[in-house]
Amino acid sequence: MSSRRSLVTGGGGFIGSHLVRQLQENGDIVRVLELPDVPLPENVEVVRGSICDSYAVHKAFKGVQRVYHLAANPNLWTKNKSDFNLVNFEGTRTIFAEVAKHDIEVVVYTSTESILTGNTRWNRLVDATVERTLNEMPGPYCRSKFLAEQVALKAAESGLPVVIVAPTLPVGPGDRLITPPTRMILDFLNAKTPAYLDCGFNMADVRDIAQGHILAAEHGRLGERYILGNENLTLGELLRWIEEITGLDMPKWRINYWFALLVGAISEYVADHVTHQAPRAPLTGVRLARYPMYFDSKKAVNELGFPQNPVRRALADEIEWLLQNGLIMRQLPLIRQFES
Repeated sequence: MSSRRSLVTGGGGFIGSHLVRQLQENGDIVRVLELPDVPLPENVEVVRGSICDSYAVHKAFKGVQRVYHLAANPNLWTKNKSDFNLVNFEGTRTIFAEVAKHDIEVVVYTSTESILTGNTRWNRLVDATVERTLNEMPGPYCRSKFLAEQVALKAAESGLPVVIVAPTLPVGPGDRLITPPTRMILDFLNAKTPAYLDCGFNMADVRDIAQGHILAAEHGRLGERYILGNENLTLGELLRWIEEITGLDMPKWRINYWFALLVGAISEYVADHVTHQAPRAPLTGVRLARYPMYFDSKKAVNELGFPQNPVRRALADEIEWLLQNGLIMRQLPLIRQFES
């Protein structure tokens, strides 16, 4: 068993909570830096605070050998748009400033697939070598994550032991904070979304993504980026899977991008100025859906041994978890359909 101490920032999040459990199963002593109101897995060392708080970050770094930096604001909308920059960019700067003061074995930085997409054709896959510019980012969340990844890349160029991973949309059980991919699925399950924009995206089992972080620490080449993804599919295909698993009717009305953009603009304006509640169609999400978000994860599979478990099975596990936690408001006509 390992006596390694690993720090996970954002260890109470969707990917982070799975990562913490897997590290514990590997024998690591796990320390988590997380906000005060976020529930955490059991048997971890806990430092409560923000990644923007240099004192909390310094305290969390004491005696650790590996760092997994996942903490971020993952939402596509927030009341105060400057929060994205404060948490995702400035918080990452704080983390890497602390890394430079310690003898850290490796830092795995969690980026996002949403900063890698752009004006691509439906039949073209985005791989880990793609380079984008700040001007291509479709909203404040993406801009903040783009700048944060630049911090990680510059840290690697300066000689710090950094490996970057870019997860695609995670699916599976345990998303207690209801991140955007889970919110999308839950809104369809609860019939809160009457129509859909048939966009293309990539999904992977959240448990595989967590394992991919550990594999990146073990086998990743320093300074390299790895896309942690699996299956490319359309939203229409995902909805058909949900119908097959649950027996619930999914929306059949497809809307085009420009109508979705109009709805998103109105929805976000109302959220910003009237309700101050997250919109169902964040403008950044609509803009991301304009072009297919199809990815090639061969680099992670070949170099890291990144697993490729069936996404449909992970979706069934997520739906079961949502049902068990009382989050699905409609009765499911079918018993859960497992895949062999």
